[in-house]
Amino acid sequence: MKHGKKYLHEPKPGKFYVRIKGKYWPITATFGSAEFDAQYWEIRTGKRTASRTAWKPLIDSYRHSQRWTKLKPRTRSDYEKVLLYIEEKIGNRDVTRLTRKDVIAAQNANDHRTRFANYIPQVMSVLCEHAIDIGWRSDNPAKGVTALKTPDERRQPHIPWPDWAVDKWRAEAGPIQRLIFEIGVGSVQRPDDWTKFRWNDYDGDALRITQGKTDVDLWLPCTAALKAALDAAPKTGLTILTRQDGRPLPYRRMAEIMLKERKRLGLSDYDQHALRYRGVMELAWAGCNDGEIASYSGHTSEAMIRKYAGEARQRMRAQQARAKRT
Repeated sequence: MKHGKKYLHEPKPGKFYVRIKGKYWPITATFGSAEFDAQYWEIRTGKRTASRTAWKPLIDSYRHSQRWTKLKPRTRSDYEKVLLYIEEKIGNRDVTRLTRKDVIAAQNANDHRTRFANYIPQVMSVLCEHAIDIGWRSDNPAKGVTALKTPDERRQPHIPWPDWAVDKWRAEAGPIQRLIFEIGVGSVQRPDDWTKFRWNDYDGDALRITQGKTDVDLWLPCTAALKAALDAAPKTGLTILTRQDGRPLPYRRMAEIMLKERKRLGLSDYDQHALRYRGVMELAWAGCNDGEIASYSGHTSEAMIRKYAGEARQRMRAQQARAKRT
């Protein structure tokens, strides 16, 4: 049936397509509506016109919602990368036209960076929920999209720090690097939380922290090495880890400092995340059970504790077996 528009086809009643260079582009809007004409000319010209219900205004609305303001700083930082990506790629496209197939396609297009790729459906799902809240959508096509698995060859396991590497670091690392190291091993916390410790969290014997990932409040008795490092550290700022001018040390800057020092000392194989691993191992070597380890680490999963403590316990049992064998 002809409708007076060039390249417009209606193979089935109510199903409209624009044929451009042998490819058929569907029009989802109702025939005769302003949206129908907008989609038609968008396909004809190859230019996307900004929609009232486009991604950019949706993201702007989301940034002013409690969904955004209630996010933890690290989560907000991770989401921000995806929001900028969405704005750049499809900022002017209509949110109401998003399909599950589109979400999966965007995820697969970034499969070379698995963590980022898996954040795409997660963030799109949050945006779609916000779109439902403000009446732009009635469904969430991004919800429940299966996460990609990191290929084995791209996985970078956190190798536990061996005794000789620990001794080398304590003997040769700089003051700030040594302090960061002792906080990591002694507190048994995630690196994200190390920069959050304030001097008023230290009572001379223990540290207090509310974990960023779990919101769990912990009281952490210091190891002798951590206490010595804290007592010797200059109290120049609000936080324990600071820049030279006393301002709080950002996580990324801390990571840069540690990476540079690991390279200098020939310890690149042992990253800062593995310091938490080392701390759990030391607790296991001391004979702590899973509950006692969890009281330090804040782990809520016994499987994760077994993962970190398992190697230490295997070594202890092997040493005991060797003694009996001898």
